[in-house]
Amino acid sequence: MRDTFIEELSKRASTDPNVFLITGDLGFGVLEEFGESFPDQFLNAGVAEQNMTAIAAGMAFEGRKVFTYSIGNFPTLRCLEQIRNDICYHNLDVTIVAIGGGFSYGQLGMSHHATEDISIMRSLPNIEVLVPSSLDEVRGSFNHIINNNGPVYLRLDKSKADFKSKNKFSVGKASIAREGNSITLIASGSVLEEALMASEALSKENIDCRVLSMHTIKPLDTDAIQKAATETEGIVTIEENNILGGLGGAVAEVCLESGCSPKFFRRVGLNDTYSSVVGDQNYLRNHYNINNQTIIDTVREIVALNAK
Repeated sequence: MRDTFIEELSKRASTDPNVFLITGDLGFGVLEEFGESFPDQFLNAGVAEQNMTAIAAGMAFEGRKVFTYSIGNFPTLRCLEQIRNDICYHNLDVTIVAIGGGFSYGQLGMSHHATEDISIMRSLPNIEVLVPSSLDEVRGSFNHIINNNGPVYLRLDKSKADFKSKNKFSVGKASIAREGNSITLIASGSVLEEALMASEALSKENIDCRVLSMHTIKPLDTDAIQKAATETEGIVTIEENNILGGLGGAVAEVCLESGCSPKFFRRVGLNDTYSSVVGDQNYLRNHYNINNQTIIDTVREIVALNAK
């Protein structure tokens, strides 16, 4: 996802001198070529993410289209005040790019696990929150960002889900990864691959799951959620994020406020705890039960309850 983003950014920077990238002292192997190719459109702000964000706000005030870029929590939680007060309050054209969403940098420990960012960033007024699941969704997200103005949070994973959407990408509209009328699985980010593996296994049990990639957390696709609640037997949300305030919370809000609550609703995610265990992304998904087997077990439970 990271490489695809930089590829798209480089294409745009070559034709638009207003595009500007600021990094918080990382990504040298990835950003080196960009910096050499566009020296007047690149700045390494050092390990000073608050300053990086303030600089981005100032440049946006002067008409630049600015991207800040760092790992996981560093471009978000470390400089949340600057994002809130400088960027979002003034509705500035700054995109905050976090690479390594969820457990992507799992071996580096809890400080590098981005597991509260979706919940926190979606609570800020004016900002859009994009969590693509595939490379195509990264490209679609970038195309939207470059053709629109305003604050955006773009959360990129190291891994990706491979699927062909059954509908055209559009921000605010979920991608349909698989059709089905039994249970709806709604996922954001590369963890969608776990939902797809679960749906494939469940299909052999004659349980046809609808699988949605909710690549846009804000604005949320309320229509897709309402259809899932009324057309299928239950909804399961899957996210590499705290279950409090993230994708699951957002979906539940829509269901209750629209008056079309599903028969059953379950959230698969980090169960309001810190991810203190160290390991790669797959290991941590398994350890914290954010994996295809947990999804399978959850769906089987719902199907059994519906049968009673």
